[in-house]
Amino acid sequence: MKRSARFVAVLGLSSALVSFALAAAPAKVRRSVTGLEQRAEILVDRWGVPHIYARTQHDAFVAQGWNAARDRLWQIDLWRRSGLGELAAVLGDGYLAQDRAIRLFVYRGDMTKEWASYGPAARRSASAFVAGINAYIAAIRSHAVPLPREFELAGYEPSPWNVEDVVRIRNHGLVVGVGFQLMRAQAMCAAGKDAAGLLLEVSPPWTPIVPDGLDLCSISPHALDQYLLAQKPVVFAPAAPTAALMPAEEPLSLAASTLAGSRQGSNNWVIGPGKSATGRPILANDPHRSDEVPSLRYLAHLVAPGLDVIGAGEPALPGISIGHNERIAFGLTVFPIAQEDLYVYDTNPDNPNEYRYHDGWEPMRVIHEPIRVRGAADADAELKFTRHGPVVLEDAEHHRAYAVRATWLDTGGAPYFASMRYLKAHTIDEFRAALRYWGEPGENQIYADTSGGIGWFPSGFTPARPTTDGLLPLPGDGRYEWNGYLDHELLPSEVNPSRRYVATANQLNLPKDYPYSDRRVGFVWYDPARFERIAEVLDAAPSFSLKESEALQNDYASLPARTLVRILGTIHTDDPELGDTIRWLEAWDGRASAESPQAALFEVWESHHLGAGVLAEAAPALPLNLRSHVPGNTPTLLALLEHPDGRLGADPRAARDAIMLRTLSAALVETTERLGAERSAWQWGKLQFVLLEHPLAPLAEAGERAAMNVGPMSKAGDGSTVGASYYRSKDFRLQAGASFRMVLDVGRWDNSVAVNTPGQSGDWRGHHYRDLFPLWLSGAYFPLLYSRAAVEKATAERIVLDPSPGAR
Repeated sequence: MKRSARFVAVLGLSSALVSFALAAAPAKVRRSVTGLEQRAEILVDRWGVPHIYARTQHDAFVAQGWNAARDRLWQIDLWRRSGLGELAAVLGDGYLAQDRAIRLFVYRGDMTKEWASYGPAARRSASAFVAGINAYIAAIRSHAVPLPREFELAGYEPSPWNVEDVVRIRNHGLVVGVGFQLMRAQAMCAAGKDAAGLLLEVSPPWTPIVPDGLDLCSISPHALDQYLLAQKPVVFAPAAPTAALMPAEEPLSLAASTLAGSRQGSNNWVIGPGKSATGRPILANDPHRSDEVPSLRYLAHLVAPGLDVIGAGEPALPGISIGHNERIAFGLTVFPIAQEDLYVYDTNPDNPNEYRYHDGWEPMRVIHEPIRVRGAADADAELKFTRHGPVVLEDAEHHRAYAVRATWLDTGGAPYFASMRYLKAHTIDEFRAALRYWGEPGENQIYADTSGGIGWFPSGFTPARPTTDGLLPLPGDGRYEWNGYLDHELLPSEVNPSRRYVATANQLNLPKDYPYSDRRVGFVWYDPARFERIAEVLDAAPSFSLKESEALQNDYASLPARTLVRILGTIHTDDPELGDTIRWLEAWDGRASAESPQAALFEVWESHHLGAGVLAEAAPALPLNLRSHVPGNTPTLLALLEHPDGRLGADPRAARDAIMLRTLSAALVETTERLGAERSAWQWGKLQFVLLEHPLAPLAEAGERAAMNVGPMSKAGDGSTVGASYYRSKDFRLQAGASFRMVLDVGRWDNSVAVNTPGQSGDWRGHHYRDLFPLWLSGAYFPLLYSRAAVEKATAERIVLDPSPGAR
């Protein structure tokens, strides 16, 4: 079936499901739940959002955990196993290597201090949440509820949780650090810092500090193999995987492609009451992460005395991180603090478990842990740690070792869990006080309240680096230590600005007068194109509405396309076909819509030809694997094309013109091969597509596999548009984007809207597995209802939870 036909069919299915939900009376079920103190109720609305009503906050979190298991048990069980290194126990010895790598990055600090980092109620809330998950697992074991189909396919059963699991797992945040350090070191070794700057941005203006005595060319390209393996998604296949579980790629290209894919940005903004069409603040947020099924995010509403909060979070964590309570709204995007360092050590030739530190040898801490293996004896995992962190590579031949220091391995560094501190904040001061404890990841936290206040508060553990800058690997001999963390108050912030809005999109947003040479927050920021488009739209509007915020989240105007087409218009060519093509592109509105023929050519040109062409001319010494996997730092390359200089040779403008024409010609050939000779039939959506494949689909029969997977469907946008779409270059398949979107009417909460693709449930046999996919794909939303009266009217299922007799 063609993608467009499938879209109509899916829309029809969704409409039918909604009509059914409107017509039918809410289904009602009762369940007995161990851990509840009093009766609780879950009203599931017609879009699959659970509204949890409890008589105590403890019970609200028990019910949240129970409900997370009801909708997403296999997903959160896999999250737990892949976060603690317990895959081999159920999947066999093919996963031993991944388990060992994961265990290097589990939190191993003082648990009393760890819980205290998140506030006085954090452990109680997490314990209640885990009790709810375990109650659902117990119900499966007693056959009160069925074993989810995913476990049948995978051939194992869920395991109970410990409360410490919630915070010990650390490999699921978005961080900036060692991957870019390794790539920069390799690029500078091969081609120098100027060429490396074309590939990997450095901003604000700064010259990377090369540590004394460290030969960048001596750094092993395998230094991050274990780090990458620890973060690699679990692969399921009918045959057991190899022990290595790593793609057969040269290590540096693996790092390049992995980290190119990890540049998943996000957008958020708050419109102040003086600019809002409602006279109230409007908060919009669309975090960009991997598009997958089940969805990374889960929407929930928790109501209990002293707690009334709704929004999205990760289904394996209690609370929410993006949403609102009765007084304030909050959202986040990545604020790319440099939160990691790769340390390089000289090891003792007589004892490889010792490394040089100052004038002596310091012993590594060596831990042996048994790893359970399905169908085999336990395996021994030897894990080594320096004072900085886990040892990720030992190079016996060169008497070297490598370790990763990461803020997210420190006390209080559990990703997103610090949101527990602001769930009940009611004022801007309370919100800011909560953010003092936010560790991971670095985030642009935005804020709005029912009194009309708005604000921007970057937050996260920020290493104080007096002798280095986070851009290159470091000797681990004691000369390049962190001096603790910067005080949160030393990060920039903004409250009620005169422009009447705040907005972020992962761009460099340190104020112009910020003393970044002393406070080295970070020098790796994202392409500013999304932010510049957001600001362009907001600055042009005297007022801005909820609907306009929805439209902006789905805006596909490409500022890089505008710039490049404008430059093309200044270039003379004697080739009639190229001249005609340039005029055809000049007639384009610059939007990467799915229907646009010009967008199809532009995306092929930019992603497959132009960046590589510029790098081949300006930085020919860069390794080919880097040039092919990371096609360049878009803002720097655009600046070079707009203002060509000596990096392009003796006649920079002529060289620039030749590069652009040559690569455009090659893109024409490729696009014609892909879409045919008739340009009017070209469409960007015939190239870019979304296909959400369930991780277990390879284990299923064809018929069930089709029900598990969602798509393929045409997709608009690219990585530089506000409606972001980060696609895989080789086949234009969507890899990441805004799987969750939210627009909040602050104070009139029932006017708020959201969408979470493909749906709330992890059960492909249920209504809510893919019902939101058509809304998301078409840029539509559903009401994010908050008041009890509105929720009651939209309830499709009512679940009554009773305490188990004789158990609390």
